[in-house]
Amino acid sequence: MAKLWFKFQRYFRRKPVRFFTFLALYLTAGSLVFLHSGFVGQPAVSQNQANPAAGGPAEGAELPFLGDLHLGRGFRDTGEASSIARRYGPWFKGKDGERAKPGDYGGAWSRALKGRVVREKEEERAKYIGCYLDDTQSRALRGVSFFDYKKMTVFRCQDNCAERGYLYAGLEFGAECYCGHKIQAANVSEAECDMECKGERGSVCGGANRLSVYRLQLAQESARRYGSAVFRGCFHRPDNLSLALPVTAAMPNMSVDKCVDLCTEKEYPLAALAGTACHCGFPTTRFPLHEREDEQLCAQKCSAEEFESCGTPSYFIVYQTQVQDNRCMDRRFLPAKSKQLIALASFPGAGNTWARHLIELATGFYTGSYYFDGSLYNKGFKGERDHWRSGRTICIKTHESGQKEIEAFDAAILLIRNPYKALMAEFNRKYGGHIGFAAHAHWKGKEWPEFVRNYAPWWATHTLDWLKFGRKVLVVHFEDLKQDLFVQLGRMVSLLGVAVREDRLLCVESQKDGNFKRSGLRKLEYDPYTADMQKTISAYIKMVDAALRGRNLTGVPDDYYPR
Repeated sequence: MAKLWFKFQRYFRRKPVRFFTFLALYLTAGSLVFLHSGFVGQPAVSQNQANPAAGGPAEGAELPFLGDLHLGRGFRDTGEASSIARRYGPWFKGKDGERAKPGDYGGAWSRALKGRVVREKEEERAKYIGCYLDDTQSRALRGVSFFDYKKMTVFRCQDNCAERGYLYAGLEFGAECYCGHKIQAANVSEAECDMECKGERGSVCGGANRLSVYRLQLAQESARRYGSAVFRGCFHRPDNLSLALPVTAAMPNMSVDKCVDLCTEKEYPLAALAGTACHCGFPTTRFPLHEREDEQLCAQKCSAEEFESCGTPSYFIVYQTQVQDNRCMDRRFLPAKSKQLIALASFPGAGNTWARHLIELATGFYTGSYYFDGSLYNKGFKGERDHWRSGRTICIKTHESGQKEIEAFDAAILLIRNPYKALMAEFNRKYGGHIGFAAHAHWKGKEWPEFVRNYAPWWATHTLDWLKFGRKVLVVHFEDLKQDLFVQLGRMVSLLGVAVREDRLLCVESQKDGNFKRSGLRKLEYDPYTADMQKTISAYIKMVDAALRGRNLTGVPDDYYPR
């Protein structure tokens, strides 16, 4: 046997081409065996399943399926929608007994994106309908939007839009996803949608100012409930109703859902209920939503819903729909290099990323950064890649607090936040990402005490250094920005030297959260701050408060003190 093996080796050593030929044939044979098993290796249908009389499915009924395609909370798994939603195994038999194509979304959708005809009989979650023009000033799809310059895929965009009950999903520039209930743009040549998805090779995600648009087949009328509409409050009827809220419809059988549905379909972000009339519009100086009335003034029952209030002809109940207010969504780099560098300075965890989001919406210009954070760039902060001295961004994020670093800036917006919440927010970011949360083990382990010991002094010295070395410093308290965004953001924009319309600031109010504001600090079952920690942090708070008052500035808010 050993002698035979030696001859075999010597034969292929002398003729290497034969060896590689033999290896290729071997691999090909193995692949054929594997493919054959894919065709014939499916479980056989039992006699009971095939025979209706035995209690199995009748002829033409659905076959058992493997796994569910995630529909999102906006859809119900019933009727025809249920069959469309199901994702089958690698191969399955159709109603006519013939082999059908794979149910996975990738193949069929990629072909559609490339302009090929998709078989109408094929059960899909969404139907590609074409390439459309998009304008940053007047979007083709005016619902919610989000960006991911690293991991955007066709399915991810469709899933996000479907989850919110939208009829259409559109992809642009390889990384941007837009949702809407109607398309307000012209169809263009397929060749103009030519950019590959950032997270999905072989699939096209629109182009420059071009949208690859899908109609979401599962968005049934009965499923499109806009449960995420936000209650804004009770407001007095505006003086010039037709200008303040341009769309009006009489609704004898009024309900919140009906009015919200109407305004959503008309692509307006506000739905105002006035008894048996529904009004739609935008927040404007004519109807700014700043002076809320007592809700009892709007407490008139809806004619179609006993437990809902529908307002009165004089006092309107207002809801914010899912329609995105596009008056403040366009952003770009500065047209000319700025002559001054303005810092957006804060201690980590004080809301710097959220403030950047607000500033970009309010001014229409990208913000920059002293650092480079790839995750922020991927989510749409395009100024993140620019060098902080490029002069192309409206202001520069920084957490630095040294004299040399501070004096490099001509002016600064200094954002200060309650240290108890800032420390927890930064700890969550450190161990859970920008919008995630630290694990319970981190809070209970040695990481948290060590973190507080190192970062609490920095919270104080950061503010003290900027007050001492900053050339022109505007102090903004995070808590005031949350409470009175319109006024505080106006102060910030004034320092940046940009003239902004009030309507744009009102638009920002309705889009204020964005994608990078953590939805509240996760409540722990216990207070993570020990008595010694509180004593130390309180001393730092008093130090900062005294420094602010010493410069004739407002001291720290009352809720900074424990606890």
